[in-house]
Amino acid sequence: MTKGLRWRVVVLQVGLMAILSFAAGFAFWGSSFSTGQVHDNLAAQQIYFPAANSPAITALPAADAAAMSVYAGQQMTTGAQAETYADHFIKVHLNEIAGGQTYSQVSAAAQAAPTNTKLAGQVQTLFRGETLRGLLLNSYGWTQVGTYAGYAAVGLTVAAVIVLLTFMYEIAAWRKSYSTTVTNAPTGARVGQPRAA
Repeated sequence: MTKGLRWRVVVLQVGLMAILSFAAGFAFWGSSFSTGQVHDNLAAQQIYFPAANSPAITALPAADAAAMSVYAGQQMTTGAQAETYADHFIKVHLNEIAGGQTYSQVSAAAQAAPTNTKLAGQVQTLFRGETLRGLLLNSYGWTQVGTYAGYAAVGLTVAAVIVLLTFMYEIAAWRKSYSTTVTNAPTGARVGQPRAA
């Protein structure tokens, strides 16, 4: 490999290491930020899962009760907990209230019967429940983004280390090539030493 080509390879490797290292650092920061924000905001809401043997859990369908029992009695602080609470607790109760209908369906029925106070109450309850459920699922979504950013950060770090190892190999090969050139130079004309007068 010529000296000019070797310099280009080294410069490219250094540049690639810098880019990968920056991207890995940014991904680690993004993962930590996302996860931290979800934790802090959920913790501030002071939402607790019902106790394991409470009627709030035992009255649920078997699959939902099993999912809720995993976090029974715990404070909600993670995206996984938020997803469980949203889909296995709030959703079940909203389906019971609305008889399996969606908010938009009940709202349309309430608008068609403006004097029906029962429908009006269901609309309010569904609106509040679906809003809370949506916020909790949003927290879960950002937790997933943070998780995948963490995976990306690890992958970028591994790539940066691989480039660093190839860079070190290039430096070692370059030194060996230089050493061989110096050793094989004719006597009295060693590289880096002036010729005798």
